[in-house]
Amino acid sequence: MSEKDLHAKFHKLPDAVCEKVDATLADAKIALKLKVAEILADKEEVAEHAVTTAGRIGAKSGEVSELTTILPLKPHGAERLRKFFKLVGGNLAGAGQVGTLHNMRFVFLDNDTKLLFATAFDGEWDPYIDDFATKIPEFMDYLFSNVEGWPGITSPDVKDFIVKYQIPAEAWFVAHPGLTVAEGARLMRQESAVQRFLSDLN
Repeated sequence: MSEKDLHAKFHKLPDAVCEKVDATLADAKIALKLKVAEILADKEEVAEHAVTTAGRIGAKSGEVSELTTILPLKPHGAERLRKFFKLVGGNLAGAGQVGTLHNMRFVFLDNDTKLLFATAFDGEWDPYIDDFATKIPEFMDYLFSNVEGWPGITSPDVKDFIVKYQIPAEAWFVAHPGLTVAEGARLMRQESAVQRFLSDLN
């Protein structure tokens, strides 16, 4: 599509949207302006992926929230954690006991002096931390005992500790914001049952 065609398409969108995009992205190419304007003009899409608060801290889109921390590691903490991660093949499947957990990852930063812990989960922040404390406390305390000042997952101070190191996302996208872990599992079971039924027919 030519620059002229892109400009024409851009200016067919609502004036208020075009003005906002022009003001904010004055130095951007018209192709990007058009993409952003088309997204902003689609009220249904914007509403479906609206970003709100996860409660105490963090961002939420639909049913899914995010949590990202950068934590100071104790001396040899990264080495100890790497041994554990190697033992389990980098697979933290046991964390699935927290029934609202979509994903989580551990990344070492700054020459193994810091730990980035990032996760996505269903629902609000406070109940999510409570789930860790009640469902996998030993796992959490083993991992995070390598962090300076870790109070313990069942400590009344643990939430304030996490908040101290949490960095809320400035922007957040979830492909299926209405799909919880439980709903995903239900759909997978349903699909499996349908496939078995179809297989039995053949």
